[in-house]
Amino acid sequence: MSIKKLALITTLVSSFFLTGCDDKQSAVSDNKSEEPTQVSTVKVGVISGPEQEVAEVVKQQAKELYNLDVELVIFNDYVTPNQALNDGLIDINAFQHKPYLDEQIKERGYKLAVVGNSFVYPIASYSHKLKPIDNATETDEGVKVTSPRGETFFIATNSTIAIPNDPTNLGRALLLLQHEGMITVDKTKGLLPTVLDITSNPYNYKIVELEAPMLPRSLDDAQIDLAIINNAFAGQANLTPSKDGIFVEDKESPYVNIIVAREADKDNENVKNFVKAYQTDAVAQKADQIFNGGAIRGW
Repeated sequence: MSIKKLALITTLVSSFFLTGCDDKQSAVSDNKSEEPTQVSTVKVGVISGPEQEVAEVVKQQAKELYNLDVELVIFNDYVTPNQALNDGLIDINAFQHKPYLDEQIKERGYKLAVVGNSFVYPIASYSHKLKPIDNATETDEGVKVTSPRGETFFIATNSTIAIPNDPTNLGRALLLLQHEGMITVDKTKGLLPTVLDITSNPYNYKIVELEAPMLPRSLDDAQIDLAIINNAFAGQANLTPSKDGIFVEDKESPYVNIIVAREADKDNENVKNFVKAYQTDAVAQKADQIFNGGAIRGW
């Protein structure tokens, strides 16, 4: 074969391959342009029941505002959601307060991070004996407190106050009493003080520890002037913080519920958009309705 014929064949073959590649590149490019925009999706762990109902509204808000698809993964206990998040089975969870998360991280070594606040489901004080007062000067010593409704109540010296006896809610109750200026507790005890850690009780309040389920019934006890009851047991007695509470935890409570992601994902755009979707008026209104005024927005 002549050199000229060989050169011609080489040129034709090269031309064929180059053209074929260009056609394939064009086809790939055309196919890409026809592909729909991918929608982001996150899996979010929540607890079944009322919090799941709130999360359904978050799901709607995420889709409408950020084109973010939320797949809710429902749990029936308070241990599994953090394990699932740490293991990558879900992307976010929203069910716990920070003291609980801190304890889980300490015990299990999870690499989890708080990415936002949701609601405070407040512990509150209730009474069947105390009535609102006007601005008249009280002759007895004690502490004036303001209810969520703007009413003023007077808690006199030597009043008896019932509180939960389990460590978390006991500490939470004592910190609430401290917040209202009724007692002070040892700061070194953090979120878990006991009655032995009360460092000042100027009005000689008598603190009685009871099993949490007994606290609503204690309101009818002639010896009890005030009881501090967590949301679950107050709700069973048709008591709500906003309508019936004498004084109530606010959004600054260390027990505000939180939204949690893995540390590696805390700055992820989908995670940020989920938090923004959660912290909307629509979600707050639904929570207020579901919890009958027993949910305080924590943001």
